[in-house]
Amino acid sequence: MATTIVPEPLPKPSSEATSFDLTLASARTTMMFSQVVALALDSFRASKVRFLLTMLGMVIGSASIVLVVTLGLTGKEYAINLISSIGPNMIEMQYSGGSVVGPDNTTTPDYMTREDMIAVQEQVSGIAASSPMLEEHENIAVGEGLTKNVMILGVSPQYRIVRNSEVIAGRFFDDQDTAGHTHVTVLVQALAETLYGSADNAVGQTLSIRGIPFTIIGVFKERINTFGQSEVSEQTMLIPYTVARYFTGTDKVKEIFFSMKNTADVLPASSQILKIIKGPSST
Repeated sequence: MATTIVPEPLPKPSSEATSFDLTLASARTTMMFSQVVALALDSFRASKVRFLLTMLGMVIGSASIVLVVTLGLTGKEYAINLISSIGPNMIEMQYSGGSVVGPDNTTTPDYMTREDMIAVQEQVSGIAASSPMLEEHENIAVGEGLTKNVMILGVSPQYRIVRNSEVIAGRFFDDQDTAGHTHVTVLVQALAETLYGSADNAVGQTLSIRGIPFTIIGVFKERINTFGQSEVSEQTMLIPYTVARYFTGTDKVKEIFFSMKNTADVLPASSQILKIIKGPSST
């Protein structure tokens, strides 16, 4: 005997289920701008306080992000400008270690010399400017039987470019002064004002170094205050390196400055310069 099974009819979806399905289907489609506006107005009418607090939170959050990004970019730009003010793409080389072994197996200190700078210029590309620097401390006569202890730096004319120094009165010594071993000097602003009252008054005055008269042809300053962390102090005077070397009697230098044409060349050039200055014979 055959039995016929009649399936029971499925229950009709409730009104709540139908509403949920419609909402889900609507959410899966892209809302039109008018719908977004209508939803926002409905939310505003339903709870004005919550709507205003939500809007205020979004405004504060967006403003905070903009403020943080702005401060970050401003701080980065300030730091870059600060470093560039000290010297654009500058490499400051100090090397006093190592020694050179002579033919008789004796060792002598391996100091940097101007010849090291020349070797670097010949082997490293992309150098915009360079300057050796030697340092001496002397008591100079300032008139009326008074003396003042100053720091004398012997540098080349390109030192102004490498260190981005600003000449505020007179001029900086040039290649002709260097080649002619001219007895000229450029004073730092603080020293000029201490001795003569102002930078302009200092230009044309004469100072005596070891009995040799030096004419003040200019006054300079650092573009930013390095707070004594650079080679320049408030008692600094610059003279041509070719003149200063006769005070020491050797070609030994304390530092060598280089300025690269491109920022990207600074790090690789630093390694190459150090390798050249140390040389194969240093230990």
